[in-house]
Amino acid sequence: MDVFHSRVGVVSGNREFTYGQFGERCERLAAALPKLGVEPGDRVAYLSFNTHQLLEGYYGVLQARAIVTPLNVRLSEPELTVILNHSGAKILLYESDFASTVEKLRKSCPNILRWVRLDDSNLDAEGAADLSYEEILESAQPEHVDLFDYDEQSIAELFYTSGSTGTPKGVMLSHRTVYLHALNITPMYQQMETMVDLHTIPMYHANGWGRPQASTMHGLKQVMVRRFEPTFVFRMIQEHKATHMCAVPTMANALINSPDRGNWDLSSLREMMIGGAASSPELVERVEKTFPGCLCISGYGLTETSPVVSYSRVKGPSCPVPNDRIRRQSMAGWAVLGVGLRVVDVNMNDVPRDMQTIGEVVAMGDPIMEGYFGEPEATQAVMSGPWLHTGDMGVWDEEAYIQIVDRKKEIIISGGENISSLEVEKAIFAHPAVFECAVVAAPHDKWGEVPAAVVVLKPGSSLTEAGLFEFLSARLSKFKHPRVVEFTIDPLPKTGTGKIRKMEIKERFWTGKERRVQG
Repeated sequence: MDVFHSRVGVVSGNREFTYGQFGERCERLAAALPKLGVEPGDRVAYLSFNTHQLLEGYYGVLQARAIVTPLNVRLSEPELTVILNHSGAKILLYESDFASTVEKLRKSCPNILRWVRLDDSNLDAEGAADLSYEEILESAQPEHVDLFDYDEQSIAELFYTSGSTGTPKGVMLSHRTVYLHALNITPMYQQMETMVDLHTIPMYHANGWGRPQASTMHGLKQVMVRRFEPTFVFRMIQEHKATHMCAVPTMANALINSPDRGNWDLSSLREMMIGGAASSPELVERVEKTFPGCLCISGYGLTETSPVVSYSRVKGPSCPVPNDRIRRQSMAGWAVLGVGLRVVDVNMNDVPRDMQTIGEVVAMGDPIMEGYFGEPEATQAVMSGPWLHTGDMGVWDEEAYIQIVDRKKEIIISGGENISSLEVEKAIFAHPAVFECAVVAAPHDKWGEVPAAVVVLKPGSSLTEAGLFEFLSARLSKFKHPRVVEFTIDPLPKTGTGKIRKMEIKERFWTGKERRVQG
């Protein structure tokens, strides 16, 4: 950070830090942690929204040779207990929003020795905290260290998966993995001399913590969005002339449809990368029309891949047709530097590059995790030599552009035919009356399972089941049409990062025989 000492580096709430100031705070944290009993390899957990304190932990904890472990703020106290006890975290740093939760955690997490409140110098009235963050920083002196003295293979970060397909697993990322990922995604950054990065996605999520290291490496101004809310995002774009941001599809959709959008100057926005869930050509096109001058591309990756392994920037003259450009920008794209990506069958043979044959996406290279913390068997289950099985099913073309068609466990098998829930969702989302939708498998007496859709309509819009089927008839084969459709104006259940909780929706159709689809 010395290279950019006087440049504004981090904006968080009403505070602004140069890289020199930010670096000193990271060094103070690194010096303070050993005084609190943190030893090399210990886990230091954070329960925090996007704040400068959390970002400081990304560097200060690592400099102390400990392992930073950000927690999903949307989890319940029992869920957090499982993760904290599994990780063996020694310290928990948290925002005051979670004081009542922390009070319960003190009783269920005996391994945690110190409880540190992040956001002010006053301890909680109920005694949840025994130290404040600013106190521990003031107690230590900043100290430069020889970074080449660190074992680059040692674990730097521990991120827990969402647990959408089972119990959350702790993904171990080494120092080498983290800094090589930052180097690998550098070609994604354009016009860095004027680039301002807006951190909109929660940094406990794979799609949120993948960029900070690269942005810091290049001395970019980083604006923390503590909690996603469209009007606040618009204000940050206008106030700081933000140029780049990431979003999951539901976030992008919320920005597009916000009635407040026209009140702000958003002309500085040059690129929005959509990740965390599959995008669609319609969403990409809507983003670019809504924010003139903003390129909308997609990125793909997992917690296990640090996370970004591919992006959909068009390969120059290979896409001369405008509609093809939009289609390709909605795909997972092609591999970033240092990564190998393939689409394979059950025998690890490449499937034909015909955009028709479905296989599993596998990845190898610099950003692949070291394994699951304390779970060697689970690690071995997802690895074939150097290749990581992502659990995502996809197709690809001759130029190695990959399109994700579904999660392996979310493919709908109806009468022996594989139906991609994502394909059906994209077709429904293309209707102008649809705000968002989710398609899941519903049980069927004859076909085993069939597609079922829950469709959220835009305010003031109307749509019937017959009207939707007529719209879909030009886009999908009839056997892919949902056999049951529920229309609603209520938002779909989502995770803390805005991803739709499809398992929760699926349970509606699998609870009781009365929900079994007939005919």
